[in-house]
Amino acid sequence: MTPGKYALSIYLGDSYRWQFKLWSDAAKTAAVDLTGVTAKAEIRDKAGGALLGALTCVVTLPNIIDASITASDTAVLRKGVWDLQLTYAGGDVSTVLAGSVTVTADVTNGAATSSAQRSRLRSIS
Repeated sequence: MTPGKYALSIYLGDSYRWQFKLWSDAAKTAAVDLTGVTAKAEIRDKAGGALLGALTCVVTLPNIIDASITASDTAVLRKGVWDLQLTYAGGDVSTVLAGSVTVTADVTNGAATSSAQRSRLRSIS
C-alpha cells in the first residue's frame, strides 16, 4: 500500500506534537487495530540519506499514534523528507505516512540571554 502524504512544516527551534488516527475505510468508521504495533518516524536529508532527526512515537489503542519532536531537536534540522513506519507483532512492516519536511529559520533565539549580551543590548538602546 502506498503511504498517505503528509508534509511537516517546522519552525526552527520550536516543539511539535502531531496526532495521527489510522482508519481502514474512507468513512473513518473502522479503526486500524494497532495492538502490538511499534511506530517509528525519522527525518532524513533524502530517502536513504543522512538522519537529521527522529520523532518520538507513542501508540494509543485502538488507532492513535502521537508523534513529537523537541525544540532542541528542531533547532538543528534542515529540509528533507520523513515517514512513519509501523512494525506489527508478527514482523510485518508498513509505512503509513510520508512527505517533505520544510524548515523555516527562526527570528527569536530561544537561548537565555547572557549578562554580557544584556549589557551590550542596553548600550545599543
